[in-house]
Amino acid sequence: MAGGKLVVVGCGIELGRHITERALSEIRAADRVYMLADAFAQQWLLSIRPDARSLAYLYGDNKDRRQTYAQMEAEILSAVRTGQHVCAVFYGHPGVFAQVPHNTIQIARREGRSARMEAGISAEACLYADLGLDPGDHGVQACEATLFLISKYSINPAALLILWQVALSGNLDCVGFESDPARLRILVDKLTAWYEADTPIILYEAAQLPVQHYRADVMPLHRLPKARLKEFTTLVIPPSVKQTRDEETLARLAALAELQNPRDRDSIPGGQLQ
Repeated sequence: MAGGKLVVVGCGIELGRHITERALSEIRAADRVYMLADAFAQQWLLSIRPDARSLAYLYGDNKDRRQTYAQMEAEILSAVRTGQHVCAVFYGHPGVFAQVPHNTIQIARREGRSARMEAGISAEACLYADLGLDPGDHGVQACEATLFLISKYSINPAALLILWQVALSGNLDCVGFESDPARLRILVDKLTAWYEADTPIILYEAAQLPVQHYRADVMPLHRLPKARLKEFTTLVIPPSVKQTRDEETLARLAALAELQNPRDRDSIPGGQLQ
């Protein structure tokens, strides 16, 4: 196996409280540490590894984020190729809405190098805890907002819907982080194929600091274009109708259960089915 090692870890959402012991051990043991997180998290990480290098300088106001991501990958892999043990720290879960971690791991592995990812607490995990929503109750549909806009998805309004990075809806050039009311109106128009305009929605933001409270603003769907949004705001639409039962499949399952465990088995002489 080629020299060099890459471990990608997540620092979670809430500063200092969400990072795992395993992630911390990887940060301390690495020869080189890179980080991409919010300013508070980066300052906290510097208290552990003063030599950690931030990748945030690669962003630019009028720069295509895809170019930025390619440069981040190149910088991380350059250190790995010199034979160093590299730890790259990313906000939240490093495998969720994060191209750079996945790409660097795939490239390093293709080159025959050791590369792996350690899970972190994601915004989705915080969402279920903060909003009291269980994806097991009705099912969950989750998609990045722009991908939802430009793809032919079919939504089930009886299940939970989560649209990530709603502020960037329709931002096809990948420049800037501000929301655009005109693009958001297009998103609302598309959603009204399944939801009424006055359907309650939730704008969610997980708390990043222990002293903060998460955001959970409830409003009707049609007000979304005028809402205050940050680049990490998540659109949540709880189930708005009752789930339709699949009676045909239920009947097949009931018939199968009857064959496998007939209720009157004990009453049949000799246990023989008739």
